[in-house]
Amino acid sequence: MRNLLSTIWNQSRAQGAKGPLGRDWVLVTFLAIVAILEGLILENVIWRPMTIALTIVVALTLPWRRVHPFSMAVIAFGLSAVVQTIALGLGVDWRGLHCNIFVIIFPYALLRWGSGQESIYGVALIALFITPAMAVEQHTWLEILGAGMFILIPAALGATMRYQDSASRSANDRVRLEEREQLARELHDTVAHHVSAIAIQAQAGRALAASQPDAPLEVLGVIEEAASRTLVEMRQIVTTLRDDSPVIKAPIATFDDIKRLAHDKAYPLKVDISFNGELGEVSSAIQSTLFRLTQEALTNAVRHAKAARRVDVEVTGDSDYVRLTVLDDGDRISHLPSQGLGLRGMTERVALLGGSIQAEPGKRGGWKVEAILPKYGNG
Repeated sequence: MRNLLSTIWNQSRAQGAKGPLGRDWVLVTFLAIVAILEGLILENVIWRPMTIALTIVVALTLPWRRVHPFSMAVIAFGLSAVVQTIALGLGVDWRGLHCNIFVIIFPYALLRWGSGQESIYGVALIALFITPAMAVEQHTWLEILGAGMFILIPAALGATMRYQDSASRSANDRVRLEEREQLARELHDTVAHHVSAIAIQAQAGRALAASQPDAPLEVLGVIEEAASRTLVEMRQIVTTLRDDSPVIKAPIATFDDIKRLAHDKAYPLKVDISFNGELGEVSSAIQSTLFRLTQEALTNAVRHAKAARRVDVEVTGDSDYVRLTVLDDGDRISHLPSQGLGLRGMTERVALLGGSIQAEPGKRGGWKVEAILPKYGNG
């Protein structure tokens, strides 16, 4: 119980509180009209002009109940308590208008929008305002308890709505964090792929400079194209990261992007890409992952496959799974010369989607990467 009270006490104000809205003024206008009509029509209204004015003044605090819940609740119940106290001192049976029932909005607002301290102090002050008056009027304890429940029910509803909103915001924050992690992965893969291609082309240009004087110019064109593409993709990802939407989405690649890799001049090897089987219903997340896997596997083949001239990429689908196979024709090796972040990143991507990946020497030489993924992802 102490921990619960401590948690409530230290709670900050709810997020998303807005000042006066158009619908608030519609409600105030409606309540003012009802108060005037009730005050004029009913015969047993005590201090008629003041009672009508009091109801309208209290209604005017409603538009600010979200941004100033404690102050508005104190004004609403405090004014009524002051008038009730004066009436009791004068021996007058003042009860106010029936339409004052709208004051139950303030306990709701306290628990929905106020801080923990405001909520506790506010509910305590409301109880302090209404209990003495009811006791002096000789209401039974059962009636006083009923009045307390009448106040606590909207307060509990406000707390419930606040909890649901907080849970929803937390869920959105988790989704945004996951998306940002995915974007960070995309940024790493994009930069690593293009920078590797630039480095390879630069090395090739330097090697050919002596024997083929025109070769460096062609290589510089390829480097310029790769650098420009890197900047474009980086800007897209950074723009997405700066998006303030509740949910952000990483750029999605498709099978068409995989096909374009066969014509990417960044790869000095011949790249042959084929698609077979049932591939009509592969989810966008799986297609994007297959593209990144292919991109990373091709980069590794260019960097590490000795004497390689060709890389075969095959995407095959069946009713439930899709298989990606990337195999180069380089010299047979037992392991990759470098165990960097590339293969680890590929493994993590596949595992997140409920698939498996294996990288090993090919049976006839070269290096083989094979990934199997469910067509619709993991769930």
